[in-house]
Formats: sequence, C-alpha cells, structure tokens
Amino acid sequence: MDVLSIDFGTSSTVGVLSAAGRAPRAVEVDGSVTLSSAVFAEEDGRLVVGRDAERRARLDPSRFEPHPKRRIDEGALRLGTTEVAIADAFAAILRRMGEEAERQLGRPPAQTRISHPAGWGASRQDVLRTAAAKAGFRDVRLIPEPVAAAAHYASLGGRHTGPIGVYDLGAGTFDCAVVGGTSRGFTVLAEDGLPDLGSLDIDEALLVHVGRAVSHTDPAQWQRLLRPQSTADRRTRRALLQDVRDAKESLSRHAQTHVPMPEPFGDVLVSRDELEALVRPSLLRSAELLGATIRRAGLTPARLAGVHLVGGPSRMPLLATLLARQLGVVPTIQDQPETAVAFGLHHVPPVVADDRTVPAFAPVRPPWPAARCGPPGRWPGR
Repeated sequence: MDVLSIDFGTSSTVGVLSAAGRAPRAVEVDGSVTLSSAVFAEEDGRLVVGRDAERRARLDPSRFEPHPKRRIDEGALRLGTTEVAIADAFAAILRRMGEEAERQLGRPPAQTRISHPAGWGASRQDVLRTAAAKAGFRDVRLIPEPVAAAAHYASLGGRHTGPIGVYDLGAGTFDCAVVGGTSRGFTVLAEDGLPDLGSLDIDEALLVHVGRAVSHTDPAQWQRLLRPQSTADRRTRRALLQDVRDAKESLSRHAQTHVPMPEPFGDVLVSRDELEALVRPSLLRSAELLGATIRRAGLTPARLAGVHLVGGPSRMPLLATLLARQLGVVPTIQDQPETAVAFGLHHVPPVVADDRTVPAFAPVRPPWPAARCGPPGRWPGR
C-alpha cells in the first residue's frame, strides 16, 4: 500500500513516502526534504506555502504567518485583509506535500499518516483531521510524535533489550515518552510534554537578550521593531528575527557570533555561554520532566536501552550535557534529527492511531505496567 507520512511541524514539515513495497524515502519539495510551514495570503485569498510564502513575505509581511501551528487555538488568522481559518492554513501546507507525493507516485497515496504533539487533545486533533480532509487526503491516521519517534529508533536497532526514552524538542513544543519493546513490538509506558518550550522560545529569549544590549540607543525605534506599524517596520523585524535565528544555530558550532542589527543599532556579539545561560532553566525543566516520566513508567534511567533526541534544537551541545548529568545516560542523536518522526510514522502500524500500543512486528505484552503522565549543520525544528 502507498503510504504518505507527514510530520507536520511548527517551523517545517517533513514528508516520507513508501510505495510498491520499497523502502520509505523523504519527499523533496523545492529541492529540500523540509517544507517551511509558513503561509502567505495573496490579495485574491489564495494561500501560498513554503519558500514561496517566505519570498512573498518580503513584499508584504502583514499577509504572512510563519508558524500557523502555534496559533491552532485562535480559530482563524488575519493575513492582511484576509481572514483564513486555521484548518485552511493547515490544509494548504498538507496539500503541498500531498501534491508532490502524488506527482512522484502518479496517483494519490492510499493512506496518509500525520503526526501531532502528544499533548494535543480531541479538539486540536479535530482541526488537523479537518485540514487533512480539505487537503484531499483519504484514510487519514493521526499519531502522536513521541510514538512515531520511538517507532523510528526501534526500527533502526531491529531489537531492543529494554525500554527507550524519547526527548523530542521541536520548534513549538517539547514532548517526551518512555517506550518499552522487544524484537516483536513495543508500547508507550509514559508520556508528557511542555507546550511552552521550543526553538521559537529560544529565539525569543535571544532577541530579548540582544535588545537589552542595544535598546537604550533608541528606545522608540526598538519598540517599533517589537511592535511594527508599517510595512517597512515589518520587513525590518522579519530580517532581524532571521538573523537572531541564524546566530542561535551558529552558536551550536562556534563559541561566539555576531547578530547583524538594523540602524541605528550596532551589531551585537553573542557567545555560546550567554545563550546557554538564557536557555539552561528551560532545558533543565525539560530534562527533569523526562526523568519524572521515566519514574512514572516504573523505571530508572539505568534500565533504559537508550535516550534518543529528536528535533533540530536537540543539536544544542548544552542539551546533551544536561541530560547526561540529570539521567546518568548519554543521549543519542541522529545526523538528521528533523526527519526521525516522519520516518517513524512509516513504522507505526495503522491500528495505533487511537491506541498507545505499537506492535512493531507483532503485538507484545510489555513487561512493565503502563503508566501515563499528565497532559500535555542547521536546526529548523519542527
């Protein structure tokens, strides 16, 4: 059966296509395996997504929304003079991925699997289902991101002698899970998440830090950057946010870097130590939550077969250090952590759309009692 798996992320969306019994492969859109989740509303109301949306945003930033997934609870977006339902914005992104998959297949995929944060309840999942229907998908299955990530890592080893921990830090949310498994299958033992932690929050913290260094030069102009009133202001703010994001990513590779600033402000030198000081409390909170999730599963970190990092922000050197100190386990990260969930969706059987048991090869009874916690290069996140 042809299956399209879509990791619908806050900043970027990744698709994986499996057809005619062949191994799954990432779907390239506009020459990249990551599709920007941004949307732009043309004057006639037509929605443009991905890189095309980002290019058009330079002309009129008021018609642009870079992270519609983060605004799911608002119901609608105001893009310029156009009001766009959240489901329609989601559908435009999903449709673009579906069109590319259909072009490669020569026919629509028979089934589509779409990821969502573990903390999304029924109402948010309904929005995603509505968007999938508007995108023209049939036989849609929704799967929590940590479940998909666990399926991916289980598929890599082929056999797990113990449970694994999943630490999933995306652009908009943090999810974690503990999954027990053997060569025959695995099950989610515990899961939890933080809705207010992601790479966008790290960007915001760095922007505030930069502002403290320069805002005294011209407080009024800095406020215009924070709350743009004109098209020129919005263009300047968008460029600044991109420069801040690039600086953050650079600090994963270098000890320091400059953030280019618009006039009348001078460029700001930031260091990795400064960034780590800003984000350490939040990352420590996430590490503590993973530790609590492990305990809720009735386990200790020493009994885990491994802790796997998912999502672009997991490239931060500080994160691996904090987790190792907190858990006593050195985490594992792939070369491309952004694609782990999308490939994992392929390995999750369709029966788990509304079930926390994941029979990777055949159903298996886990040796630990299931537990559940409370609700909810370049690293674009998800």
